[in-house]
Amino acid sequence: MQLLNYMQLYVEVAKTKNFRKAAVTLGMSSSTLSRNIAALEKEIGVRLLHRSTRRVELTDAGQAYFNRCQGIVEEANVAHEALRGDAARPSGTLRVSMPVDLAINYLAPLLAEFAIAYPLIDFELDAASRRVDLLAEPFDLAIRMGPAPTAPSTLVARQIALLERQLYAAPAYLDRAPPLDHPDDLIRHALCAAPGIRQDGWTLFKGAASVTVPVRARFLMNNVGLSRALAAEGAGIAILDNVIAREELASGRLLRVLPEWRLAPIPVHAITDTRLLSARTRLFVDFLKARLLAA
Repeated sequence: MQLLNYMQLYVEVAKTKNFRKAAVTLGMSSSTLSRNIAALEKEIGVRLLHRSTRRVELTDAGQAYFNRCQGIVEEANVAHEALRGDAARPSGTLRVSMPVDLAINYLAPLLAEFAIAYPLIDFELDAASRRVDLLAEPFDLAIRMGPAPTAPSTLVARQIALLERQLYAAPAYLDRAPPLDHPDDLIRHALCAAPGIRQDGWTLFKGAASVTVPVRARFLMNNVGLSRALAAEGAGIAILDNVIAREELASGRLLRVLPEWRLAPIPVHAITDTRLLSARTRLFVDFLKARLLAA
């Protein structure tokens, strides 16, 4: 049992490569964690980590040990959960990173619904445009828009949604702008481009037909909400998914542009650093998938 405990501590240090961060996640002091890792190295007779005042690096033996230990620790945790009954009454803290626009427009009501259904689960939510490092930061999962990540190979992506996207602009902008009857006409318009939108060309689809238009966005930004706000103020044409645009569309502040044409839907993935999920993480991913794909 002591060896398994050592392994769990080591896996956390190896993931973060930082004793302080690992200690916070594990709920212990850095000095206690360091003594335990030193005891593990003494017990197995192999140096696992290169320590310095600034960073921690894995030795070759340490990397090989981590590769074997991670799966063992995860399987042990899942088995322990099952014996405690956590699968039936999930508890603990769920740590999730998500894009701010997706969090506000899609996930907030679902989080509230999930919290009511599972009152023993607490939440630590990071809503930001940055992409967290799941191997170095203590998150259970990250929600990301766009293609599934291909690196590092240890990450696991589960698609939970497809967001339909169209072009939107304000009536005032369309009144003063050049005619817009075909996607090719976009080259004469002011365009607002947010994250996940290619800058070398926009491809639009109508049935089996597709057109790729070489465009240059006048407004480049890292926030979909800002793109929506600029379009609603008459600054230009924006690519928005239909849920994010629905309030402005209902109020008449935005209109669909080229309504018969659509852009490729953008996938949303739940990303984890393992296939073995805790009960609370697995339930949350399944819950989001069921709600978002049904929307």
